[in-house]
Amino acid sequence: MSSYWAPYGWLPGGVAERVRLVAEGGRWARVEAGVPPAGEDVRLPGLLLPGFANTHCHAFHRALRGRTHGDGGTFWTWRDRMYALARRLEPQAYYLLARAVYAEMALAGITVVGEFHYLHNQADGSRYPDPNAFGHALLQAAAEAGIRITLLDTCYLSGGLGPAGHLPLEDVQRRFDDGSAAGWQQRVALLSQAQTGGVRIGAAIHSVRAVPAAELAGVVAASAGRPLHAHVSEQPAENEATRQYYGCSPTELLARHGFGGPLHTAVHATHLTDADIALYGRSGTNVSFCPTTERDLADGIGPAPELAAAGVPITLGSDQNASVDLLEEARALELDARLASRQRGRFSPAALVEALTRAGHASLGWPDAGQLAPGQRADLVALRLDTVRTAGALPEQLVLVAGAADVDTVLVDGRLVVSGGRHVLGDVAGLLAEAIAPLWE
Repeated sequence: MSSYWAPYGWLPGGVAERVRLVAEGGRWARVEAGVPPAGEDVRLPGLLLPGFANTHCHAFHRALRGRTHGDGGTFWTWRDRMYALARRLEPQAYYLLARAVYAEMALAGITVVGEFHYLHNQADGSRYPDPNAFGHALLQAAAEAGIRITLLDTCYLSGGLGPAGHLPLEDVQRRFDDGSAAGWQQRVALLSQAQTGGVRIGAAIHSVRAVPAAELAGVVAASAGRPLHAHVSEQPAENEATRQYYGCSPTELLARHGFGGPLHTAVHATHLTDADIALYGRSGTNVSFCPTTERDLADGIGPAPELAAAGVPITLGSDQNASVDLLEEARALELDARLASRQRGRFSPAALVEALTRAGHASLGWPDAGQLAPGQRADLVALRLDTVRTAGALPEQLVLVAGAADVDTVLVDGRLVVSGGRHVLGDVAGLLAEAIAPLWE
C-alpha cells in the first residue's frame, strides 16, 4: 500500500483541494479531498491528474523529427521520407527506438499508448521466423518504459486507391502486407497470446486506400470485442478517390462493412461531411485528433466541435511524434477550433481533460483507467504550478497553459515511473539519440 497527497487533484467532479489517494494492488483504494497529509504520504506538487492516453502513435516516426522540413513538400513527399525510414528498421533497432519513445511519453504524463502498428515483415516482404517480431519488440519496449500499450495491429493490403481501383503494393509496402484479411487474422491470433495485465491486442484498418472493401468485413469481424481503429479522411485526395471508385465517403464505406461503435475509433477524421459526422454520432464511434501532426503535414483542421456536439467521444494522439506532448495536443484542439470558427471556448478545460484521460483510455480498451477514483487503476500525473509556464495559473485552467516539461511525477498501475521530472530509465534524450543515429547512417 502507498499513499499520496497534493494541494489539488482533478477528481471526477472537477478540481478539489488537499487531495489524498491511497493505492493498493495497483488500484486506487481511497480518494479523499479536503484532508491534511498523513505522515506516511508522499507529498506531490501542484495538480494531480489521471494518466494521459495517447490514442494514436507510430513510434518509428519519432526518428523523422527535425528531418522533414528542409524543402516544404506535401503529405505525400513526407510519406516518401517515412518509407525510407521503414526500409531500414529491424526488430532490435525498433525495440531500442520504441523504448526511448515510450519513455519520452511517460515523461510527458502518458500512461497508455495506442500503437498503430503496420511494420510486420522482412524487407523483401517475407515473414520473420517469429511473424510478430516487430510486435513483440514494441510490447517489450512499452513494458521497460513503464507504460501500458494497446497494440493496434494493422491490416494493410494494397498500395493505394485510384479512380480505377486499388493499386499494387510498392516494394517498401511489402513490409506491411499480410496478403489478405485472413492472413492478417492468422498472424494476429498468434500475437494475442501476449496479452497481459499491461497489454491489450487490438486491431486497425490502415485506411480504405490500403484495405479493399471486400476485405473490410473480415477485419471488423475478427476484431470483435477489441479496439479497432482506422485512418479516415486524413487527406482530401483520399475522399476523392473513394468517391470515384466506391461512390461514397470513407466513413460511409467503413460503416457499410461494420465499422462503428464505442470500441471503434476514426483517426484524424479531418475532412468529413455532415452525414459522416451524424453517422459517428449515432454509432458512438470515437475520433482521435492529432493536431500537431495535422498541422505539421498541412492536413487541415478537423470538425472537432461539430463531432463533440453530435455526441462523439474525442480523444488525442501524438501520431508521428513530431511533438510528444499530449497537453499541447489538448490545447491545440481548442486553439485550432478557435482559428477555424473565430470563437473562443469551443472546448472547456474539463472537456479537454476528458479527452486526455477517461475517453482515451476507454477507446483503447482500458475502461478501468482515466479517473482518480476508487477501483480505478492507480495512475496519476502531477503537474507543477510553479514553473515559468504555470506560475499564477488557476489549477482548473492548467490544461491550457502547461506542457510536458511541467510534469513532475507519473505513476502507472501504482508504480513510480517518473519522479522529479526524471524517468526510471535515466537519460531518455541519450536513449533517443543512440537509437536514432544508426537509422540515418
